Amino acid sequence: MRHNVLTNDKQVGTPLLRILLIDDDQQRADSITSVLNNSRYKVIHLASPDMALLKQVDDIKPDIIVIDIESPSRDILDSLSTISHYNPKPVVMFSAQEDTNTINQSIASGVSAYVVGDLEPERVKPILDAAVARFREYQKIKTELSDTKQQLASRNTIDQAKRLLMKKKKLSEDEAFKAMRKTAMDTGQKLDDVAKTLISLLDNF
Repeated sequence: MRHNVLTNDKQVGTPLLRILLIDDDQQRADSITSVLNNSRYKVIHLASPDMALLKQVDDIKPDIIVIDIESPSRDILDSLSTISHYNPKPVVMFSAQEDTNTINQSIASGVSAYVVGDLEPERVKPILDAAVARFREYQKIKTELSDTKQQLASRNTIDQAKRLLMKKKKLSEDEAFKAMRKTAMDTGQKLDDVAKTLISLLDNF
């Protein structure tokens, strides 16, 4: 059975974070919802662990996923992994399962905070705060790493094209770079895009 659970409005000026709660205990869900009243968190939907998680996330579009479950199934972990890859968001999991392998698999699937034991309502907000902070820091590091990798890849491509120009056209390093830069400016392309085109042309020349 699916239930819609709504809290009071958020505090003025505080960004609202919408929660998809996965739990099969209506009373416990109501307690959690009540505890989060007047906070920056709002439980907008309650679903059973048996429901298709990917569809729930696609339909509800939550900012945070909170899961209270005896032990995460393979389907849930696979769904979380897909979400983490294509549409990452903070995930908090409360579980009775203390097995190290299960915890490691959950974290690898994108769980921001794995908490062993019953979901006690008064613990929820500080745990959510920590999970959101950890998630944002991880995403920041991930973005910075991706940008660094992209910059290195572009630099390598430009260097490769420059070497090909020097070899094929008998240019100096400075002449090769200036020629590439002029082409980029004349055509309105990025320098690494010009480099890719040159590599494609000169590699087979």
